[in-house]
Order: sequence, then C-alpha cells, then structure tokens
Amino acid sequence: MLHLHHCISARSFRPLWMLEELQLPYQLHMLPFPPRAKARWFLEENPLGTVPLLVQGDVRMTESAAMCQYLATTHPDAGLDVATTHPAYGAYLNWLHMSDATLTFPQTLVLRYGRFESSERLQPQVVQDYTRWFLARLRAVEAAVAHNDYLCAGRFTAADVAVGYALLLAQHLGLVEQFGPATQAYWQRLQQRPGYQRAMAVQVQAAEEQGVPTTPAPDTQP
Repeated sequence: MLHLHHCISARSFRPLWMLEELQLPYQLHMLPFPPRAKARWFLEENPLGTVPLLVQGDVRMTESAAMCQYLATTHPDAGLDVATTHPAYGAYLNWLHMSDATLTFPQTLVLRYGRFESSERLQPQVVQDYTRWFLARLRAVEAAVAHNDYLCAGRFTAADVAVGYALLLAQHLGLVEQFGPATQAYWQRLQQRPGYQRAMAVQVQAAEEQGVPTTPAPDTQP
C-alpha cells in the first residue's frame, strides 16, 4: 500500500495527482500546514518536517518531482513515463527537474517573504524580483506548448503533472493573468483532466474527514 502525507495544495499535490492519474490504491494522511510546527509528531516520520512524504514498504521519498518519476516508472503501462530509448527522454527529465528547481523555487520565496513571514520580516523587493524570475522562466513552458498540447513526447506525462503544480501554485499567487496565451490554454487543459479533478476533490474530502483545515496553504518548505 502506498501512503502519502499531504497538506492542502502543497507540493505533495504532485504525487497525489499522479496517484489519481494512475488510479492506484493509496492511503492519504492529511496534515495541517506547516506540519513541522503544527504536527510535531510528524518529525518522527520525516525529520525534515515537510510534505510530501511517500512511503511504500521500504521506500521513503520526500521530493515531489522524484515521486512523479518513481510512480510513472513503476507503472509504465499507464503511459505517464518516457522510456530511456525515446527521443524525448532528455526533455522529459529536464521538465521534471525544472518543475521544482526552476519554477516552484522562486514562488516559495514570493510566498515566504510576501505572506508567511512576520510583518517586520516581509521583503517586497524579494517578492517583486522572484515573481519576475518565475515569469521569465515560464517562457520555456510557453514555447513548449505553443504548438503542442503537452510538454514532451507528444502526450501527457508525469512531467506535465510536475510542471502543472507550479502553475497551480502560481494561481494561488494570482499570477495566471501574466501567463502567456499558450500557457493559459495549457493550464486549462490540465485542470480539465479527471485525475486532476479527483485529486482536488479527494484532498478536501480527506481533510474534512481527518479534521484538518481545508484552506489552501502552499508549501514553502520553511
């Protein structure tokens, strides 16, 4: 059985979306945000105190983009992986790594220094600079989907899930109107996927059942 530890709309949404796309059985453990402060017991499960935490037997993972690759690779018949022999394999790996290192990272600084720090520690210049950084890096997505429905291999893959979360986080930050037209259309396509819609619904249902607040709290990994 797969176990996923998750906060509403945190980076752990990536593996949750993957699990719903793959329609695998799993157990979802909802946590209040930030778990390192509001669920101290979780430090025994993950010393980082962050989500996601994916557990399957002896496998324990804490990196959301890596989870996307792991789930896609271990369930190849679903078609969300890209084989090493495929011409798009390099692009596929690049998008998986770019999703967090290049697209999510600047947004975490925007969140931290624009919303989550105490008033005396807010940094408007950091917010402005890293918003621009994110939007500049998003040009790569705009170019990739200008003439294609998805990022690589001519089909929906785990790379789209990984990058799609960065777009969801940007939506929470009110940046969607600054997306290019191709990126906006791509984001609309992703949100129409049944797997995405199931993941959005199941996190709210699980939070309500487990007594966890359902207010979106994107993860800054503080």
